[in-house]
Amino acid sequence: MKSDYTQTIPPEWRQMSKIFVALGDEHRQRILLLFEPGERLNVGQIAEVSTLARSTVSHHLKVLHEAGVLASEKIGKEVWFWIDRPMLETTFSNVLDYLKEST
Repeated sequence: MKSDYTQTIPPEWRQMSKIFVALGDEHRQRILLLFEPGERLNVGQIAEVSTLARSTVSHHLKVLHEAGVLASEKIGKEVWFWIDRPMLETTFSNVLDYLKEST
C-alpha cells in the first residue's frame, strides 16, 4: 500500500479531481457532448437545444470552465466555449499512466 497519499493527493491530481467532479454531472456531460470537434459554442446556442434554462446552462458552463474542461474567449458581448482538449488529454493520460504503473 502507498501510505504517502493517505492525507493528501499529489498536486498534479488536484486539477484532475476538479475535472472529474465537473464531469460527474449528467447535464454537464450532455453539454460537453454537444460540441463537434473544433467547434465553439456560446450560452445561447447551448440553451437553445437544451432542456435547461439559460442561467442554468451558464452555471454548468462556468463549472466546466473553472475545472479546465472548457476553454473560452469573449468576443464582443458573447463568450465562446470549446473543449480544452490538451487539458483533458493530459488528465486522462495521467490516469492511464497511474493505472499502468499499478499493474
